[in-house]
Amino acid sequence: MRLPYLRAAAPDVIATAKAQRWDPAEVLRVLLTEEVIGRDAATRRMRRKTANFPAGKTFATWRPGESSIPAPTQQALSTLEWIGRAENLAVAGPSGTGKSHFVEALAHTAIDADLKVAWFTLETLTATIGRAKADASIARTVARICRCDLIVVDDIGMLPAGQDAAEAFYRIIDAAYERRSIAVTSNIHPSGFDTIMPKTLATATVDRLLHHAHLITTQGDSHRLQQALAGKGVKALT
Repeated sequence: MRLPYLRAAAPDVIATAKAQRWDPAEVLRVLLTEEVIGRDAATRRMRRKTANFPAGKTFATWRPGESSIPAPTQQALSTLEWIGRAENLAVAGPSGTGKSHFVEALAHTAIDADLKVAWFTLETLTATIGRAKADASIARTVARICRCDLIVVDDIGMLPAGQDAAEAFYRIIDAAYERRSIAVTSNIHPSGFDTIMPKTLATATVDRLLHHAHLITTQGDSHRLQQALAGKGVKALT
């Protein structure tokens, strides 16, 4: 047991304990608490790195009043109770209306709550399943992904999805069905997924995805475009 966080805190704790004449049991309690806090923080850092988040957007930069998502819905989803019930989340709407930001903020909150998260785009998910197909490890790869409490597939519909993408998406949705939570963002409603991927796979996937799902539709103009037009997209040149 290396106890790195206990060892790092020990000099200051012991000095304070001597000065204030702490009971030995109190010294041990404080040192073990430092070790637990340090390990928990390290675990969260590792899980964030493993999740492969795209931008690091959290609720610290989220502006709830500017979102078209109803405030009660935002608050209810941020409790993460839906993840505990293995329910899904589908957020559909125009580009730039905060879909990915909101879902990523939820995912960061999930990690802070000691949950495991995996983040994909449809393209990266397809590549991951494709590599597994090449070395005959699809079952192990899907099982590994589904050990996460929340699996995110971001930006569906930005590009057409062929047979391989539809198959990869279906495999994850089917394996996670009623066992793990899936969150997807898309610029088209899930009912229209058959316009970007083979109809048979799209129908089976959406059927499972939406069976136990919170479906949200965002509206409005692109926040990115609004910032650009207001001159807030970049810092002024000097």
